[in-house]
Amino acid sequence: MKHIKLSLAYAMALVAINISAQTYPNKPVTLQVPFAPGGTTDIVARVISEPLGKSLGQSVIVLNKVGGGGVVGAAETSRAVPDGYNLGMATVSTTAANPAINPKTPYNPLTDFTPIINVAATPNVIAVHPSFPARDYKGFVAELKKNPGKYSYSSSGVGGIGHLQTELYKNLAGVFITHIPYSGAGPALRDTVGGQVSIIFDNLPSALPFIKDGKLIAIVVAAPTRLAVLPNVPTFKEVGLEPVNRMAYYGIYGPKNLPKEVVEKISAGVKKAVEDPIVKRKIEDTGSLVVANSPEQFAAQIKAEFEVYKKVVTSAKLKLD
Repeated sequence: MKHIKLSLAYAMALVAINISAQTYPNKPVTLQVPFAPGGTTDIVARVISEPLGKSLGQSVIVLNKVGGGGVVGAAETSRAVPDGYNLGMATVSTTAANPAINPKTPYNPLTDFTPIINVAATPNVIAVHPSFPARDYKGFVAELKKNPGKYSYSSSGVGGIGHLQTELYKNLAGVFITHIPYSGAGPALRDTVGGQVSIIFDNLPSALPFIKDGKLIAIVVAAPTRLAVLPNVPTFKEVGLEPVNRMAYYGIYGPKNLPKEVVEKISAGVKKAVEDPIVKRKIEDTGSLVVANSPEQFAAQIKAEFEVYKKVVTSAKLKLD
């Protein structure tokens, strides 16, 4: 009887939410970033928040919730009331890499969220501090093989995309680098630029300004083709490591059971925002590519990426540190 009452109460709550969805939004919307400020997820969220707010007619407030390589923030989004006022930034780290390596992740990336839209995709880059002896890929590999264990790499956290992609790279390239996890890509990038860590496998938008300023040296990129902003840097496909050649996504999702009307309004708002040449250029200036696909397409992307990293974890026998 108790379960019946709870189910009835939940059903009535969903009915109330669906009714309120017709007037959505009538108050500010929170967009949660599951990492510290300064990383690509934070950058994309802040670029899109203001124009999305204008499209919706309400402010979109970016809130950083760090911890667990993105898991803490993502878990909070999954537990939110499905009314559209508490959204999250969906990344490969939170929806694929971390759940793939951590069986204790407190959510199912395929069933506990409502995918809304993939805002942008971005290449990833291995970059080194200028004190590193090598300046190109050939020299980079030679130095690592000559000195196994001498160098360390930073990441946004255990189970994040930077961690799993670097571990995949290490496995395929036959090199050993010590993992130094941080609370987000921003702090990881800061310490690499500062020379406390030698290497980072980062999203291009956050690393690019430091590469342009000579504070980091780009070695190899994960991208479909060579990038116009880094014409002399090869892709992983070019160096014979195509499995590592995967771009990252930065999308928006909400908790499961988000009303269709809310999903459509947010999706339409993002699409309208990125049609603005100024907003589009801001995203592209970071090194990202505007995607703005459908909820169904984004859901399929999340599923495909999760399956890829499950295979990576299994084949490389990766475990949490």
